[in-house]
Amino acid sequence: MSDTHQIRPISRRPSWSRPRAMLVSLCAQLVIGSTFAVWALISDLSVVSKLERPAAEHANQDALNALVAGGQNDVAFKTAFAQGNELFETVFNALDGVGANVGDGQRFTRVPRADLTRAGEWATHIPPRATGPNAASCLSCHNTPSDDGAGSAAANVHRDPFHTARLGQFIQRNTPHLFGLGATQRLAEEMTDTLQSIRDGAVATTCQTGKPVTVALSAKGVDYGKITVKRNGVAPCMVDTDTSALHGIDADLIVKPFQWKGSVAFIRAFNRDAANNEIGMQAVELVGHDVDGDGDGVINEMTIGDMTSLAIYMAAQARPTTRTELAALGLLPALSKDEVQSINRGSLLFQKARCIACHLPYLAIKQPIFTEPSQNKHYRDQLFPAGQNPVSLGVNPASAIAFDLTRDQPDNVIKDAAGNVTFRLGAFQKDTGGGAIVELFGDLKRHDMGPDLAESIDEVGTGASVFLTRNLWGVGSTAPYLHDGRATTLVEAVLYHGGDAADSRAAFLHLPPDAQQDLMAFLKNLVLFRIPGQN
Repeated sequence: MSDTHQIRPISRRPSWSRPRAMLVSLCAQLVIGSTFAVWALISDLSVVSKLERPAAEHANQDALNALVAGGQNDVAFKTAFAQGNELFETVFNALDGVGANVGDGQRFTRVPRADLTRAGEWATHIPPRATGPNAASCLSCHNTPSDDGAGSAAANVHRDPFHTARLGQFIQRNTPHLFGLGATQRLAEEMTDTLQSIRDGAVATTCQTGKPVTVALSAKGVDYGKITVKRNGVAPCMVDTDTSALHGIDADLIVKPFQWKGSVAFIRAFNRDAANNEIGMQAVELVGHDVDGDGDGVINEMTIGDMTSLAIYMAAQARPTTRTELAALGLLPALSKDEVQSINRGSLLFQKARCIACHLPYLAIKQPIFTEPSQNKHYRDQLFPAGQNPVSLGVNPASAIAFDLTRDQPDNVIKDAAGNVTFRLGAFQKDTGGGAIVELFGDLKRHDMGPDLAESIDEVGTGASVFLTRNLWGVGSTAPYLHDGRATTLVEAVLYHGGDAADSRAAFLHLPPDAQQDLMAFLKNLVLFRIPGQN
């Protein structure tokens, strides 16, 4: 199936969608039954298309695969990165399929509209939306302090994931930055391998001895609790697994490093959902080829190649850095002696206050090669959400696009006057074993943050007050803070910590004012930076 983009309503049903009658009824009304009632609320694209053009230049998966097959992986990587960059910055228009019918002729909304239940309206979109569409481009929200950064409070999205249409059941999400995502996914992949290997070893021992086995689950120094396995008496060997002593991870032992709740495992899935919810651009792998899931008159809005290119672009984002590193490289004015000393004292206080119990200064990747799709089955689609086989559409781990996290990031490359690369600020530092050091200040684990941060609903079933540890790299550049941006300063963010982090908050409050200031100086030293002209 070629990567094509067309403008027309059609009634082919996604394999996973709501009952067929609903989708057929929706599309029939779009075409004939209620043409005035529905199409009066959105643009007449047949007229628009005569005078305007879609904004997007779409990527082709077959072309990327041909480069890899021809031994030109580096060209495939750079091509995908460039295409993903272009898509990230594109301000999509109605001919691309941006937005959707959110009532009263509008395409965008920051208020979820579960009250709109007529054919083609917000509550009938397939798949069901939790928010938006609320923006016309990725860059509209991810722009602080630069492209691919975080977002201000004005960019917060309001979600109604259960379609209650009750304000008290809405939740908010602040825009996170996107730097270093590829390393984050690779860490999660290796940690999952470790945890599942420990589990599989326990199962093998139980099957061999017939006795229950309890094992501690730890990966890269992060403790996820324990499991107990025991035979259930069925031959061949079958076991029951007690996961009641697990914490911070699901029973499948898959580390999910994305979304505020730690509910998404890999970048492609993150992008696909964001494109649909926030921008109204529906990927064919989400709804199916030639399917208009949100009734905006456009099909095939995001191609298979688009999603591959965006995943590569996001994965190859530069790593966050520090003000002290930038000053040493001459990219910022030199810091004063007092500033440097304050930052260094703050680093020690960060440890003394036990902030490192969750915000580990660094984790290491053994094999720093990122591939799209992933070589780990838990970090790629076995079937796309619409039911297609990814391999049949060219998304095959055997022909994946690959790059090295320690050398290949296109951005934040420092060159001399002759154009020779002297330093790769965007790449991750190698360790002595050829792996990558990832200074994320996080643990890729969920924690209970206490009642002050508990939400009115438990969106993904992990607990209303449970959130994924926020990686602190870049935190000096990304106010506001916390999942909903309620903290306008870092001090406020610390004061909101409760639950698993209550002791660290108490330790901070017991520090004298000068020491508290040093700790803040340390956090503000962790910044995002982009060399102008390299994106």
